[in-house]
Amino acid sequence: MKIGAIIQARMGSTRLSGKVMKDLEGKTVLEHVIERVKQSKMIEEIIIATTVHDRDDVIESEAFRCGVKVFRGSEDDVLSRYYYAAKENNLDVVVRITSDCPLIDWNIIDKVISKFMQNEYDIVTNAGLDLEQRTFPRGLDLEVFSFSVLSNAFSNATEKYQREHVSPYIYETSEKIHVFQNAVDYSKYRWTLDTDEDWTLINQIFKRLYTGVHNFGLMEIIDLMEKEPELNEINKHIEQKKVQ
Repeated sequence: MKIGAIIQARMGSTRLSGKVMKDLEGKTVLEHVIERVKQSKMIEEIIIATTVHDRDDVIESEAFRCGVKVFRGSEDDVLSRYYYAAKENNLDVVVRITSDCPLIDWNIIDKVISKFMQNEYDIVTNAGLDLEQRTFPRGLDLEVFSFSVLSNAFSNATEKYQREHVSPYIYETSEKIHVFQNAVDYSKYRWTLDTDEDWTLINQIFKRLYTGVHNFGLMEIIDLMEKEPELNEINKHIEQKKVQ
């Protein structure tokens, strides 16, 4: 069973254009994401899935510089981008991660993968569509599903939003969904990068915790946020974009 992480990335973000190439403590956001995912003990391969647009050439170059593979496909049909990236790299299990999560926790990644591998679910996630089931901060989100489930979605999803967001078809048609939850609910925190306020917070977290190596995860960041609760005020008013 070949387990691979596909990280979607593009320069054309609507709210914070070019965010994945922004400089964060001397490295691009994308490099930080890659470095953190590389610490997973279960992921065998990392593929950056970007678009065929010229503006995303820089993402391809950065991915190669960081020593990971690249697949280029449709900008709007992200489901097809994932399908062809997984097929080209012979993945049996796909770990879906987005490039706007420079605080993604490799320990949580491995726990979610383990949950998937030990059971017969179609998809295991620590996020999902039901916000009431979320217990992790936004920005640590991931989904794990088999290539066969991805292939089925690719072949049968017809609605625009189902193809733009990869997994809606799976959630809407499967009864074998598992939401991986934390013992303590930390869902009030927002550590994803989508707005200027998010950028300010993430910069502050990195200034305090990043020393050139990624040796901090969920609990270290929680400790910081609890010691300096004013940090959470920076972006707590930001609403996540909804699936259209």
